[in-house]
Amino acid sequence: MDAIPILCNLLQYEDKQLVESVVTCLIKIGEQVCHSSDMLDEFCRHGLIQQALHLIDLNSRTTLGQPIYVGLIALLVKLASGSAVAFRTLLELNISSIIKDILSTYDLSHHGMLSTSVVDGHCSQMHGVLKLLNELLPTVTREQDIEVQLLSDREAFLIERPDIVEKFGIDLLPVLIQVLHSGVDMYICYGCLSIISKLVSLSKSDVLLTLLQTANFSSFLAGVFTRKDPHVILLALQIVDTVLLKLPHVFLKAFTKEGVLFTIYGLFSPDKCSQFMSSVFDGRRFAKDECKKSGPPDVQRCPCFTFDAGPETGSCKLQKDAVQNLAKDIWTNHFSVESPNPEKVLTDILQKLRSLSTALTAMLSKSLNDVASTQEEDEIYNLLHQIMLDLNGKDPISTFEFVESGIVKALVNYLTNGQHLGGKAKNGAVDQLYIIEKRFEVFGRLLLSFSDPALEEFPLLTLVRRLQSALSSSENFPVILSHTVRLRNSYATVPYGRCTSYPCLKIQFVKEEGDIGLRGYTERVLNVDPFVPLDAIEGYLWPKLNNRKAEDLKSSSHALKEKGSSSSHSLSDSPLSSPEGTASFELRTVDTGDLTDFHTEPVENEQHCPLEEDGSTNADHPGQFDKEDASPKLLFYLEGKQLDCTLSLYQSILKRQLELEADNIASAKLWNHVYKITYRRAVKSKKSYDEHHHNVAQSSLSRRVSVFNCASFFSGMLVPEVDVERSSAACDILSLLKSLEGINGFRFHLMYCERISAFAEGRTDNLDTLNLAVHGVSQNEFVNSKLTEKLEQQIRDPMAVSVGGMPSWCTQLMTRYPFLFGFEARCKYFRLAALGRSPVHTQSTSISNMGVSNGRQHNNGNFPRKKFLVHRDKILDSASKMMDLYARQKVVVEVEYNEEVGTGLGPTLEFYTMVCHEFQKSGLGMWRDDHISLDCMKSSEAEDSKFLVSRFGLFPRPWSPSSSMSSGIEFSEVNNKFILLGQIVSKALQDGRVLDLPFSKAFYKLILGKELTMYDIQLFDPGLGRALLEFCALVERKRYLESLCKAKSCELDMHFRNTRIEDLCLDFTLPGYPDYALNSASDLNMVNLYNLEEYVSFIVDATVKSGISRQVEAFKSGFDQVFPIRHLEIFTEDELECLLCGEQELWNSSALLDHIKFDHGYTVSSPPVVNLLEIMREFDDKQQRAFLQFVTGAPRLPTGGLASLSPKLTIVRKHCSKRVDDDLPSVMTCANYLKLPPYSSKEIMKEKLLFAITEGQGSFHLS
Repeated sequence: MDAIPILCNLLQYEDKQLVESVVTCLIKIGEQVCHSSDMLDEFCRHGLIQQALHLIDLNSRTTLGQPIYVGLIALLVKLASGSAVAFRTLLELNISSIIKDILSTYDLSHHGMLSTSVVDGHCSQMHGVLKLLNELLPTVTREQDIEVQLLSDREAFLIERPDIVEKFGIDLLPVLIQVLHSGVDMYICYGCLSIISKLVSLSKSDVLLTLLQTANFSSFLAGVFTRKDPHVILLALQIVDTVLLKLPHVFLKAFTKEGVLFTIYGLFSPDKCSQFMSSVFDGRRFAKDECKKSGPPDVQRCPCFTFDAGPETGSCKLQKDAVQNLAKDIWTNHFSVESPNPEKVLTDILQKLRSLSTALTAMLSKSLNDVASTQEEDEIYNLLHQIMLDLNGKDPISTFEFVESGIVKALVNYLTNGQHLGGKAKNGAVDQLYIIEKRFEVFGRLLLSFSDPALEEFPLLTLVRRLQSALSSSENFPVILSHTVRLRNSYATVPYGRCTSYPCLKIQFVKEEGDIGLRGYTERVLNVDPFVPLDAIEGYLWPKLNNRKAEDLKSSSHALKEKGSSSSHSLSDSPLSSPEGTASFELRTVDTGDLTDFHTEPVENEQHCPLEEDGSTNADHPGQFDKEDASPKLLFYLEGKQLDCTLSLYQSILKRQLELEADNIASAKLWNHVYKITYRRAVKSKKSYDEHHHNVAQSSLSRRVSVFNCASFFSGMLVPEVDVERSSAACDILSLLKSLEGINGFRFHLMYCERISAFAEGRTDNLDTLNLAVHGVSQNEFVNSKLTEKLEQQIRDPMAVSVGGMPSWCTQLMTRYPFLFGFEARCKYFRLAALGRSPVHTQSTSISNMGVSNGRQHNNGNFPRKKFLVHRDKILDSASKMMDLYARQKVVVEVEYNEEVGTGLGPTLEFYTMVCHEFQKSGLGMWRDDHISLDCMKSSEAEDSKFLVSRFGLFPRPWSPSSSMSSGIEFSEVNNKFILLGQIVSKALQDGRVLDLPFSKAFYKLILGKELTMYDIQLFDPGLGRALLEFCALVERKRYLESLCKAKSCELDMHFRNTRIEDLCLDFTLPGYPDYALNSASDLNMVNLYNLEEYVSFIVDATVKSGISRQVEAFKSGFDQVFPIRHLEIFTEDELECLLCGEQELWNSSALLDHIKFDHGYTVSSPPVVNLLEIMREFDDKQQRAFLQFVTGAPRLPTGGLASLSPKLTIVRKHCSKRVDDDLPSVMTCANYLKLPPYSSKEIMKEKLLFAITEGQGSFHLS
C-alpha cells in the first residue's frame, strides 16, 4: 500500500504506455484488497478516484486501450462496492455526467464494420458502467419506504442529498431510455431497466414528475413490455407500480393512453388481450430458462446475476408466476377502480379512429367482389382524407391508439383490395392489379398533397413516423446469439464434401413412406453444412435419389472408370476458377464413386481438417448444380412440417425451435442433436403465384401508356414473405411501410399521372404544368433503428459466416423490406451475402476502419492475393485477360505495370480508373451520347474530346434488335464490352476498389433489376422525356374527348404547343438514331394524332426496353461471373453509386485538419503544412480530383470522405539533396503518403504541387 501515492501521482502523466502500466498495477492491487473495506478506504485517500474519473472521461487527453479502460471501470466498481469513501467521492465528483457521455456512445449501428473484438469490448464497457451505477444507487425493495424505515448509510446519504439523485436522473434517464430504444441485447436492457427502477424508487415525487414528463415515460414503458423475457417485464411492472404509488393521478391517464393498462391486463388475462397485445403477450406461460437464449460474450447466465461479480451462476431467482401475480396486483390496486374492463376506458381519439377504420373496412368489403362505383370511391377517398386529418391533427395520438384503432389494417386492406388478407375476388388478376394501381395512385396523391390547409404537416412523413414507432413497439423478431458454441473444424459430407470452420448438423435423411419414385438413401447420420440453402442439398441428393438418373449415372460410371487415373489426374490438376467449379467437380466425382456403394460413411474425425483457402462459404451460390429447371424436385419435412427450400438447414431448424419455444436455441444441444429429415418427390405446379400475376399484369398494363408499368411492384404487395403471423400488427405495418416507400419512390410517376389526367379532362390547357417538383420523404425516415441494431447484433455473432447462419427474418426482411435497415448495416449484410466471410473476423481492431463504406480496403483479408501484369497502352485488353483469369475466383487482384516497379493499392486503383476512362471514350457504340458532335463541346473540353460529354450520366445506346452493325461498329463488340464492364464493376466491388464511372440514375435502376418506364427517360434525356410526356397528355385528352363524343368519327382539333402533330414531320425512326426503325420497314408512316400513342409506345420500348435489353443482359451476365448481381437489390440508386464511385463531394475545408495526419518532421503548426492546407482549400473540383489521383491512385474518395481513407492521408517532410524550391513532391500511393518539401513560400508550393499532380502521373517508380 506504500506504493499507492506514487502510482496515483504517475496517473497525471500523459505518456499512454506509462499510464496503462500504472493502471494495470492498480487493478491488480485492487483485486487483492477488495475484501477489506478499510484497505479500500485507504486506497481512495490518495486521489485515486479523481485520477480514475479523469481517465475514463471521454474528453481525457490520455486515451487508454479498451481492455485497460474496462479494467479501470471494474476497479471503480470494486471501490464503490466496498468503500464508503469511494461511494461518497464518486457521487460528489459529478460522475453522472461522465457516465452520461459513455452511455451516449452506445450506437454500434453507425460505427461501420467494427471487428468482433472491438464490439465485444464496447459491450463489456457498457456492462461495467451499468455495474458501477448499480453500486452507486442502493436497492430499494417494493415493500420498503425509504422515508420511514431504518436506512443504510448509503440510502441515508442520498436522502440527505436529493440534489445528487436529481442530477443522476436528469443526466442518466434520457440516455438510458435512448440505449433501450436502440434494440440492445437482453442483458444491457435488464441492466438499464434496473438503474431506471432505482432512480424512480429513490426520487421524490416532485423530482420524479419532472423527470418522467420530459422523457415521455409512458410510451417508453409500453415499448419495454414488447420484450418477451420475464425478468425484463417484471422490472417494468415494478417501475409502473412505483410510479403509480408516487404519482397516481398524473400517470393513470397516460398509462391508459399508451396501452400500459391493456398490457398489464393481458399479462394475467392473455385470452382477452387486444390486437396490440398479441405482439406483447401471446398467451403462453413464461419459461424460466428462456432468459438463457442469448447474452454478451463474457456473461452467460440468467439476468438475475447480471450485476454479480463472480462467474458462477445459480438457479433463477424469479419466482413462479411472479409476472402474472404482480400484474394482477397492479391492476387490482390502481386500475380496477376506474373500470373492471379496459375496453370501457378507451380514449376519445381511439374510439374515433376505430369508427373510421370500421367504416373503411365495411365499405371495402362491399366492393371486394365488384368494381366500386365512382360514388363509392369518392366516399372511400373522403374517409381516407378524414383519417389523415385526424392523424395530423392537434390531438396527440399514442402508438398504442394508432395500432389498436385498426387504421393500419384498414389501409393495407384498401391498398391491396383485400388480397393481402387472403381475400378471394371474382375478378381476375388483371382487374385486381388495375384496382390496386388506381388506389395506389389516389392514396399517393393524398399523402403527397400540400394544398390542403387542414393538413399542417406533410401527411406521408407523419404516417411513416407513426408506422416506425408502431413497428418498434410491436415487432418481436428474435436475436439468436451463439457465444456458447465453440467454433471448430468439421467435415461436411453434404452437399460439397469439404472442411468447414464451424460445426456441422447431424442429419438422417429418410424417404417418405409410399413414395415409389425415389430411392432410399443411407440410414447413417451425415454431417451437413448448416448454412447452405436446402435447394443446394436437394441438388446433391437428387441424382442419388432419382431412380432414372441413378441408373443412367451408374451405367456411365463404368465408362468413366475405364479412362483410368490419367483422366482423373488431368481433371484434378485443371485450375478451378471458382468455388462453384470446385463444388461441381466434387459432385461429379462423388456421384460416380457412390453409385457402387450407395451408403456413405459419415466422417467422424473433425480435428485435422484444414480450413478452406479462401475462407468463403457456399451458402449462396446459385447455379452450382445443373438443374433442368428452377422448380424444386424434392420436398423436405422436419417433424411433419415442410421446410422452406430458400432457407438454410440451420435457419429451418432454428425456426422450428422458436415455434416450439425450446430451451436449446443456438446452444450446444442444437448441434449435438440428430435430426431426421423426411423427403419426397415434389409435384410440379403449373405456375407460381407471383409469375402468373406478373405475366397477366404485363399483358394488361402494357396496353396503357399512362400507367406505371411497374406490375411486379404491385403484385409483390399481395404476398407477405416474412415469419410473422398474418393477423399480427407487425405484418400489416410492414406491408403498409412497403407501400409508402413505393409511393415515395414513385412520387414523380404519381404526380405526372395526376397532371396528365388534369390536362386530359380540360382542367388545364398548359402543357408546362407537367414540369413539376415533387417533395418526398428522406430515405432515412424508412430506417428502423431497432431492427437495424438487431441485425447488427446478428452479423457480429461468431456463427454468422454467411446469411444462412442468422435467423430467417434477417434474410426475409432484407429481401422484401431492405429500406428498414441503415446503409451501413446493409453494406455489412451485402458483404456477408455476396462474398461470405471467415468466422475468424476479429483481426482488425481499428475503429476508424469502416468496412464496406471504406471503399479502399474491405474486409477481404480472407481472400488470397494475386498479382497481374498490365500494359498501359493496352488497358482494355489487359482488363479482359485479368477478368478471364480471375473473375470467377475469390481472389484480390493487385496490379503491377510493365517495366515499372510500383505495385499494390495505388497502382491497382489507378488501373481501375484508367479502365473506367477507356469505357468513356467515344466511338465504342455503348452509350447514348456517343453521337454528339464535337462542335457541341465547350472549348475547355477540347483536350478531352475523345471522352463522351454526358451531363446526366452514361446510359446504354439503343440498338435495334434486328441490327448487328451500326456506323461500322459490330454489335457483338458492344456486347462483349458490356460483359467486360459488368465484370470490372463486380470485381471492383468485391475487392473494394473505387471506380470513376458516371452512370446515370436510370442505369443504376437497371443494375438493381428495376423496370424503367417513360417517366425515367428524363433521368438521362430530359428533352426527349418531357416531349414524350406531353405527347402522352395529348393522347389521354384525345381518349377523353372520344369517350365524350361516343363516336369514332368525331373530329378532333388538337395541337401540340399550337402546332399540329402532322406539321412536326415526325417519322417512325428513333429520334437521334435515323437507322433505328420503330416498326417494319414497309410501314414507315409519318406520325399523326391517331398513331401518336403507338409512336410514343415504340420510342419508350426502343429507349428503355428492347433497344437496350441485350446490352443490359450482357452487363449482368458479366457481373454474375464474380457474384450474383441480385445481391445489390437491397440498395437504392444513390447508395449503389456511393458503393461503386465513392463520395461526390471530395472534401471541405473543415475536414482537412481533422482527417490528415502529419508526421516525420511536420506538425499541424508547421509553416509548410499551413500553406498546404490553404492551397488544398483553394482547389477547384478538377484540381481536387487530380490531387487525389496523384496521392491515392483514384480521383474519388470512398464513401465517408477523407475520414474513410485507409491508410490515413499522411503528409511527411521530404528531405532534398539540392535546393528545396527546385524539388517536386512525391507520393507512396499504397500508403496514401505525400512527401512534401518544405518550400520557402506558398506560391512556390502551389506551383510545384500543381505541376506534380497534373504531369506526375502515368507511371510508378521509386521516388
